This record gives sequence, C-alpha cells and structure tokens, in this order.
Amino acid sequence: MTFNPNANISGGKASKRGRNTGIAVGGGVGVLALLLLSQFLGIDLTGLAGGGEGQPAASDSSLEQCLTGADANENVECRMKGASASLERYWTTEAQELGFDYVGPTDLILFDGATTTGCGNASAATGPFYCPPDQTIYIDVSFYDELRGRFGWSGGPLAEMYVIAHEWGHHVQNVLGILEQSQDGQTGPTSNAVRVELQADCFAGAWAADASQVPDESGVPFLQELTPAQIQDALSAAAAVGDDRIQEATQGQVNPHTFTHGSSEQRVAWFETGFQRGAAACDTFSVDGSAL
Repeated sequence: MTFNPNANISGGKASKRGRNTGIAVGGGVGVLALLLLSQFLGIDLTGLAGGGEGQPAASDSSLEQCLTGADANENVECRMKGASASLERYWTTEAQELGFDYVGPTDLILFDGATTTGCGNASAATGPFYCPPDQTIYIDVSFYDELRGRFGWSGGPLAEMYVIAHEWGHHVQNVLGILEQSQDGQTGPTSNAVRVELQADCFAGAWAADASQVPDESGVPFLQELTPAQIQDALSAAAAVGDDRIQEATQGQVNPHTFTHGSSEQRVAWFETGFQRGAAACDTFSVDGSAL
C-alpha cells in the first residue's frame, strides 16, 4: 500500500523524540502497576521500571517536514505520520457508524533508543505499545528491523502501518472501556489478554480494507488500492508477532498457557475477519474459546 503522492498528511498526530539514555521510572508507575498493566494490555511493560532520575527526551521537529503522501512513500517516519492521519479519519467516521463517542489518541511518538511515558520508561526492546494513562502510542521504528531479522517478517509499507493500526485499536478499546473491563491477569490461548490483542488485530484489518477510501481534508484518498502482495505483507506481520512464533524464536519452545497475544494463526485469522467483515465483526469476547 502506497500513499497518493498529493495526499495531505500534515494533520497526522505524530511527533519525534531524540535519544534519552536515562532509563528510570521518574514519576511514572511502579513495578506492580506495570505488571498489572502488562496483564490486561497483553504486552510486557515490566521492563520499563528502573532506578534513578531520567531526563525528558529531547523533542525533534523533523516530522513537521512530513507534509504529503510522497513524503510518506519515501520515509518510514513520515509513513507513520501518514498512517496516523488515515487512522484518525477512519475511526472518526467508524465510531459514528458503530454508535460510540470517539476521541483520538493524544499522540503517536516515534522515539530513538529510550523515552519517558505515562507508563514509565520505554526502550527499543519494549516494542510498540499503547499507554492508557497518557493515551499515547509509542514506537521505536527500529522495531521493524527486529521483526524482519528475527521473526521472518516480509516487510512492506502496509505491514509497517498494520503495527500502528493495531496499537490504535488498543486506543479504541480504551475509549470503549474494554481494556479496563478485560483486566483479570489470566493468560492462555482463550484468555482476555489474547482476546484484547486479537480484537486490535481485527480493528487493524478493518482499517486496512477501507484505507484506500479514507480521504484527506480535500477529498484525496490517503492511500492507493491494496495489492495482493501488500495484503500478504500485512498477514506476514500479524504472523510474525504471534506468541508461538516469538516463543519459538526466543525460547526454543512454545508454551500456550503463557500466551498473551495469540498464536500466529489466530492473529492472521482475526486480521482477515476485520478485513473481510469490518470493525463491527471484531467482538472477540463473545466468541467461544474453541472458535477463537
């Protein structure tokens, strides 16, 4: 999926922070709170806790130069800003159709190395995540190199944007109260933690299916029509972040009872559900465990 060169992405919510080497909680949440947050988000944030006083990451205004779809096609950081613009417009419209009040994330922050967040401090090793306390999405784009190098991801622009669409889905869940309601500390293939992640995958698929129809303020679609190869790239990204794939690559064995994100097969299936049937079909919490 590529951007229409003349699309206006200047309104996308995205900012960039420079390197911050002071890894510390420094006014964020403590280890116990991070553990609880990890359990209901389905992401491990416990590594964010540290000691000492970290300094705020330096701001970087370079994303102000990301103005058009042509910029997004040339630069991964501009592509993140373009994805943000598309996702904000998509969910503003979709929320009206689904009948809920939508307010977008506070920001999409691209950081280098490490940064402070409302959930404590984050590093590149944390991976992309959504932080409910500050309603912000965080990503070090070097994560994409990690996916490609260690987990067999095929790459591609749509696959990169799938990651942002997934985290945006967590924000939608936060708006709807789903994140808070699903917090029970359980793990496993049919746990609430997995259902949260699969629903976010489904939301990402729903956005991808409609993305070429989402217009900027002047009516120019942000993105061009998907190609079969780009859809396969997105499915490759969903499979790459399955619990089984990650556990096999990092531990040499798969332990389903510890799943917090869902298997590669589950993640691909729910992305396809959203892509084929839309966001209204993404109620992973009403599905029997045997069909999940």
